[in-house]
Amino acid sequence: MNDKRKLLRAIFDAAVAAAHPAHVLRAHLRPLPRGRVICLAAGKGAAAMAAAAERHYLDDLGLEPQRLIGVATTRHGHGVPTRRIEVIEAGHPVPDEAGLRGAEASLALAHGATAEDLLLVLLSGGGSANWIAPVAGISFAQKQQLTRALLRSGAPIGEVNTVRKHLSRIKGGRLARAGQRAEIVTLAISDVPRDEPSAIASGPTVPDPTTLADARAIVAQYGLAVDDAIRHALDDPANESCKHGDAAFARASFELIARPRQSLDAAIEVARDAGYAIADLGADLEGEARDVAAEHARLALQARAEGKKLAIMSGGELTVTVRGNGHGGPNQEYALALAMHLKDMPGLAALAADTDGADGGAGSATDPAGAIIDDGSFAKIKALGLDPAAYLTNNDATAFFAATGDLLVSGPTLTNVNDIRVILT
Repeated sequence: MNDKRKLLRAIFDAAVAAAHPAHVLRAHLRPLPRGRVICLAAGKGAAAMAAAAERHYLDDLGLEPQRLIGVATTRHGHGVPTRRIEVIEAGHPVPDEAGLRGAEASLALAHGATAEDLLLVLLSGGGSANWIAPVAGISFAQKQQLTRALLRSGAPIGEVNTVRKHLSRIKGGRLARAGQRAEIVTLAISDVPRDEPSAIASGPTVPDPTTLADARAIVAQYGLAVDDAIRHALDDPANESCKHGDAAFARASFELIARPRQSLDAAIEVARDAGYAIADLGADLEGEARDVAAEHARLALQARAEGKKLAIMSGGELTVTVRGNGHGGPNQEYALALAMHLKDMPGLAALAADTDGADGGAGSATDPAGAIIDDGSFAKIKALGLDPAAYLTNNDATAFFAATGDLLVSGPTLTNVNDIRVILT
């Protein structure tokens, strides 16, 4: 492994560590309530967050075990051992029946919470898919089909969640409505641009600024073919999400414990310590992966022409409009587009990876987190006669980087603050 490749992996690891529940949760946990601690967690960091909460309440504060109950619904492969909080591994990005069970169990515990209980809600990226509770009249299969269509449309995650919130009994403030008798404390790891609370795990415990009309407009904008039942549900005023002033939020608070900016700052520190000047493009980038890559490649070529030792760094969450039948995720597609633009420029190296350890994929713990490219990659491309443009047309970045040996496979990281992208000139 060359020096730049080692440095890129160290940068990625620093970004992940800055948002790991074991490091960031404890300082934000509340004192013991008079009643029970009911922990409801969802997302890729859910099990790790639940385990950290157990250590705090059972070990640090000496809470009687019977007073701690809960359920953590996380992505398949992201579970960790817990003592009192049940862990359910569920589907992501397309929900499965385990997610149904996790959502129903969470709603039931919330409904049973009393005024003396603390309802501790721990959220991380992926919670929107992990908690699946369709509104009346919508089947689980219909919700799955719509999710697949939204993910293939190229819609930003905020728009995807706007639609999902209005077809759910747990999203868009409805979990808070279920548990409103208790004190509700939500602690969240942000995986969304600008850290908007209503977008993290589709905002189950906060007011929702989006509306049914917004959801209908998104379906129309992307030309999504949806069942009549979904159209009827999006026309039904009963499915409007919870707004500011709802009694559900009278005893509810929300706090971010980790965010993309913190992780990007940690990554930048590693690059700066290695002697690189920094081009910080921000932690909230959005857009089509291949288009963003083309712009970043232009910046890299300009830096090289000027003789700069520069680290071009960014976070956020890019999208892919799927037109081919290949496999991959936005980070792999970004790296593939970079390879297409930079393959004739020696000495450059880049990484694009999702901090949760999975970029696209089929929901397996062995899915790649992204890809790394460098001079070795470019040599392989030439030796194997690979055409990056053809793979890009087919949205088949995974096959491309499997051939070059450049997939980054980290395994589940147990957190999620979106993507880390680095180009070293």
